[in-house]
Amino acid sequence: MIPIPAIDLKGGRCVRLYQGRMERETVYGDDPIAMARRWEEEGAKRLHVVDLDGAVKGRPVHRKVIQEIAKTISIPVEVGGGIRSFGDMEAYYDAGVQTVIVGTMAFLDPEFLERTVARFPNRIAIAMDTDGETVVVKGWQSSTEEKVLPWLERLNQMPIFGIIHTDIRRDGTQQGANVEILHSILEKSDHPIIASGGIGALHDLERLRNLTTGTGKKFYGVIIGRALYEGRFTLEEASRCLEEGC
Repeated sequence: MIPIPAIDLKGGRCVRLYQGRMERETVYGDDPIAMARRWEEEGAKRLHVVDLDGAVKGRPVHRKVIQEIAKTISIPVEVGGGIRSFGDMEAYYDAGVQTVIVGTMAFLDPEFLERTVARFPNRIAIAMDTDGETVVVKGWQSSTEEKVLPWLERLNQMPIFGIIHTDIRRDGTQQGANVEILHSILEKSDHPIIASGGIGALHDLERLRNLTTGTGKKFYGVIIGRALYEGRFTLEEASRCLEEGC
């Protein structure tokens, strides 16, 4: 289980949102490429990049800077936000992005999802963003009638890289992850799971680590944003906590 630093892009800057609200942003840097280098230099084994403007507009907005990030650093990069066509995906893969994240289109157009994973097997991660147990889409601006567990059963039959789960009520709050729903996801899914949302202290990472006891499974990783940017703990401390305990 690895810590995965997050770079969220809005207006060309590195930001974090509170509960996914575009109007409640905190800016942490004006140079996303420098930020990506920083996390690699501090020991990150993977980087999570989201085009927030793209997620809302339904098309990549920060494609050029994300492509430059992928070309600049040597660690694997996963990218999401407004990716809704094969052309969008191929442009990122050609630039060196390892994993493309699909959210909105996966739930609004399941046939597109099936075609996508057939074309790019094991290179697609599904963004399962939820408000409670209900899936939300379009940059967290729209709710659906879709529920988590039925979708896990469906995704178990597909050759995807994994699932990234974010509880939007926890994201940016530093109040801890939603361990109840994460336990269910970890237990029911056959794919690697990346947890996201709410991490504010090392004990939050310890709680996720302890979930493996009941399921016999480990998370692939946990995405961390605000807590790293505000110095609640270092990336090295997070790595040690997830591997050895806090």
